[in-house]
Amino acid sequence: MILARLLAIAAACATAAAAEAPTFTARFLTPETALKAAQAALAKCRGQGYQVSVAIVDRSGITQVLLRDRLAGPHTVDLAANKAWTAVSFKTPTRELERLTRPGESMSGLRNVPRFTAIGGGVTIEAGGSLLGAIGVSGAPGGDADHVCAAHGIRAISEELELQ
Repeated sequence: MILARLLAIAAACATAAAAEAPTFTARFLTPETALKAAQAALAKCRGQGYQVSVAIVDRSGITQVLLRDRLAGPHTVDLAANKAWTAVSFKTPTRELERLTRPGESMSGLRNVPRFTAIGGGVTIEAGGSLLGAIGVSGAPGGDADHVCAAHGIRAISEELELQ
């Protein structure tokens, strides 16, 4: 009987220990790191002759950095921010979402969500298994070119992210 009670107490303690903690820790990009990624993406596109806007959003989708090159079209500001917001919200690059949400696909209804932007150029920023935010680029000729510049921005900070 005593052994049965001890086993019951041990099981209760193990269950309590396995319960989820009431708080959690989240990782965020510093403004300096976000700016470095945005500047690298802008420089990559500029080097290819493209005038673009670049946005970095945090893991909550809030814009952290927004850069617009001198001659980037006015529409690129909102599109860059919306591409980054879409990528972080759905934890998926926007060029993949473009494919998944085409007319006739099961996820096509997502295109009716405000701010949802299914054009390449939005890429998540991740490190150590954590989603840190996303980068969005708009203004290059086509989503694939925007994606290349966004990926370059992430590469510019990847080493320091992985060292954390």
